Amino acid sequence: MVLRSLFFIFCYLPFMIVFVPIQFLISRSPWFNNQIPRWFHWFGCTFLGMKVKVIGTPSTDRPTLIVSNHVSWTDIVAIGSKADVTFVAKSEIEKWFFVGFMASLMRTLFVDRKKRSDAKRVSQEMGQRMASGGAVLLFAEGQSDIGTHVLPFRSALIGAAQHAMEDAGASGVMIQPLTIAYTKLQGLPVGRTDRSFIAWIKSKSVKQNIREILTGGTREVVLAFGEPRPLLAGTDRKKIARETEAEVRRMLVALNRGTKLPVAAE
Repeated sequence: MVLRSLFFIFCYLPFMIVFVPIQFLISRSPWFNNQIPRWFHWFGCTFLGMKVKVIGTPSTDRPTLIVSNHVSWTDIVAIGSKADVTFVAKSEIEKWFFVGFMASLMRTLFVDRKKRSDAKRVSQEMGQRMASGGAVLLFAEGQSDIGTHVLPFRSALIGAAQHAMEDAGASGVMIQPLTIAYTKLQGLPVGRTDRSFIAWIKSKSVKQNIREILTGGTREVVLAFGEPRPLLAGTDRKKIARETEAEVRRMLVALNRGTKLPVAAE
């Protein structure tokens, strides 16, 4: 904890003092650039004690909808350090002290899932981002889990993005599965009892979760990108949701067990 505190004071904090105002101006301009957010997330990984390994290649050089499982808020830091994506997050995060502000600087799309009209608005923005050639990341389970299994992907979320993509005139959009796996804690394989120190267990408060992560050991995170596939206007959203969910699940099981990944993800 001492080393992390020193890193925060002498490295992370000076970086934020210098670059956050710059990023604020960039985020309000039409010439958005992801370089500063990538640096910010890299510093965040170091501060949080996360070592991130990437398997496969994120399809971020063309319009892409990336669908992923979700374990913790630290998923965003890990992914952001390795890929240029637009995140879709629940509206509550926008109200979190500091976190919400930093997420806004990265043009995160916040959605109030209780309001159908807001979900439609965010879907339209997702379509516009993809139409401009960007990648949007959707946590397709609709909630976080402890990281031992994958919850059913919500086809409605994919369908909403699909319709918005059509309305925005996005063509040649790809959908790519992504598996997030926390495989080691302090160099040892993560057991089920260790998951409470990694995942956001809903019975714990935000402050308690952050404190446990900051005082916990070094954790290794694997981001496994599967094979992108076309997401066309006529694609069956329920079928594509089942297929991507199954691929994410296969990769998660393999990573948690320390076995060889399916061929498509290598």
